[in-house]
Amino acid sequence: MTTHLPDDPRADSTDSTGSTGSTDVTGATGSTGGPAEPVSAPPTVPVEGSVDVPVPGSLAPAAGRMVAVGWVFAVLAALMVPWTAYLALALPGSHQAAHYDLAWGGFDVGLLAVLAATAIAAVRRSRWLPVSSAALATMLLVDAWFDVVTAPTRDEQLAALAMALLVELPLAAVCGWLAVRGQSLLEHRIALRARRRPGLRHPS
Repeated sequence: MTTHLPDDPRADSTDSTGSTGSTDVTGATGSTGGPAEPVSAPPTVPVEGSVDVPVPGSLAPAAGRMVAVGWVFAVLAALMVPWTAYLALALPGSHQAAHYDLAWGGFDVGLLAVLAATAIAAVRRSRWLPVSSAALATMLLVDAWFDVVTAPTRDEQLAALAMALLVELPLAAVCGWLAVRGQSLLEHRIALRARRRPGLRHPS
């Protein structure tokens, strides 16, 4: 005895070309009856929160230039090794510097300016906070280093060391924290803006 199974109801929705009754987005046609041209997605930049933010133009040329600059810096770092060794062996233990007051006075003016800029950027939660805080941390470390190693007497060296350990190095650590958190805050704000504006999100 042969049992006949009922026809598949889905076969009724299939036409002679094999397409189903469901709408195929990729098979949509234009007004002229031809296939619609695919829409290319704009270039995007991934940010924190898995949101791709489109940017104008392609990032490939800029990325290539950044890699090239990185290789140049790597070569310069390699060249610095013998130069640093030479200076360590050739320079005298002491030297009378000209314009000593101008050198340190100018450095402190720059330190004051960067400190004020970092304060304003932190209060306003500015996008420049990572840059200014990183620059301030670098200047504080430089200040501590030269204060300690160039102190002419033991008492002045101990005072410079105490200043470095109690003030300059802790402030540099705080600036490092500000640089990292400021960058995270900036990426979070970009991600929130992208979520609020669906046009900025990469089509999935």
